[in-house]
Amino acid sequence: MSISLLLEMASSDPDRTAVVSDDIRLSTGELSALADGGAGVVAASGARHVAYVGTGGAILPLLLFASARAAVPVTPLNYRLSTDGLRALLDRLPDPLVVVDAEYRDAVGEGYRLMDSAEFVEAARAAEPVTEFADPDAVAVVLFTSGTTSKPKAVELTHNNLTSYVTGTVEFASADPGDAALICVPPYHIAGVGAALSNLYAGRKMVYLRHFDAHEWVRLVGTENVTSATVVPTMLDRIVAVLDADKVTLPSLRTLAYGGSKVALPLVRKALSLLPEVGFVNAYGLTETSSTIAVLTPDDHRTALASTDDGAARRLGSVGQPVPGIEVQIRGEDGSVLGPGEPGELFVRGEQVSGRYTDIGSVLDEQGWFPTRDVAYLDADGYLFIGGRSDDTIIRGGENIAPAEIEDVLVEHPHVRDCAVVGAEDPEWGQIIVAVVVPRPDTDPDVEELRAYVRTRLRGSRTPDRVVFRSELPANATGKILRRELVAELNATSSKEPA
Repeated sequence: MSISLLLEMASSDPDRTAVVSDDIRLSTGELSALADGGAGVVAASGARHVAYVGTGGAILPLLLFASARAAVPVTPLNYRLSTDGLRALLDRLPDPLVVVDAEYRDAVGEGYRLMDSAEFVEAARAAEPVTEFADPDAVAVVLFTSGTTSKPKAVELTHNNLTSYVTGTVEFASADPGDAALICVPPYHIAGVGAALSNLYAGRKMVYLRHFDAHEWVRLVGTENVTSATVVPTMLDRIVAVLDADKVTLPSLRTLAYGGSKVALPLVRKALSLLPEVGFVNAYGLTETSSTIAVLTPDDHRTALASTDDGAARRLGSVGQPVPGIEVQIRGEDGSVLGPGEPGELFVRGEQVSGRYTDIGSVLDEQGWFPTRDVAYLDADGYLFIGGRSDDTIIRGGENIAPAEIEDVLVEHPHVRDCAVVGAEDPEWGQIIVAVVVPRPDTDPDVEELRAYVRTRLRGSRTPDRVVFRSELPANATGKILRRELVAELNATSSKEPA
């Protein structure tokens, strides 16, 4: 099934508002007509790929569907990259048409077939329409991984991968007539692509906030009667701060999903207390899996928060259970499938799982399982707990230590606002445990007190060897902590210290 069909199905109600972005408002019928014209622009250009550099909004769903109807893959790129970074990725795409927001035109530079985003929209209004239904197994979207630990990989997602995700997790036209989704995740992230496809299919008005600001986010929820939204952890933190300071309520909001990286439990509890009528959803997924593969539902949140049973209460820190159509396994280093409570590497399988990279090919095993490289475990009831990337494991004196285990304890200290635990080079132990702590305002945490706090709750080998303080943790646009940046800083500092 081509993603083109999602828009065609949604267009059965042509007058319904589909997209709101700044001063642009498009009905499903208008979006479909623009997509047909946009496909004509792409086809006339002769390009074999469409690239987009910009902050998104209405142009993102337009390019997704225009490219699909021209049977050409599309790639939204990280507009925050340097000129060299952008050009390095553009040069990996075959003969692209580059659609770029005006403010990023200079960053792209010369040497490409370029169109301004506004110019593309105007051209789409006048172009000869093209409607081609791509092969379901053809590549629809290519997304580059963040590349925080290595050269970015180009993940290939087929039409079938994406539509399997949407149709497997969303009921067609299931939204109420007044439902609206506020979208503020980056267009180059799988969550941005998934939001455009799934909300259109469900029948929700999509309200775009292209530049995140917590006060503006709260204002839009009110003015557009937003009923659902998705945020990353850094956004949730800032929204909670505004709600707490201004004593604002959000009566229209029914569902708030968060994901992209691990969220500290004190922040989750605070958000739940400020918005008791809102259903919170923790969504876990990867680029290679076409977005969400596991969900902690609103009922799961409420049950865990109210439970006096340790096992049930602990699920507030899980990512829930797999979505329909997804299978999961936890495997040991020898490849054996592990039982409940045993940590290992998470493998996933399903129609929405791609596991294919440009120039590399598929990394699925013979049975179709994808290695996520995430350390995880399942509890006895099938709730999935993510312990971080396998690359982040600290090896201290030959013992493997998961940073998340220590972070989950340390962040509960009343003087700790946020933290990240990493391994720094050490001549004696190989690596030592370093806790990088962001203190709560108006507190002055004591290093030895923090170390003792961890030691009394975990075995001694998990006690941080060092504690350092920062005003904030380095993170990318989706809230992932840039651990390699912290490690590089710590190792550089260590090498300068006198022997």
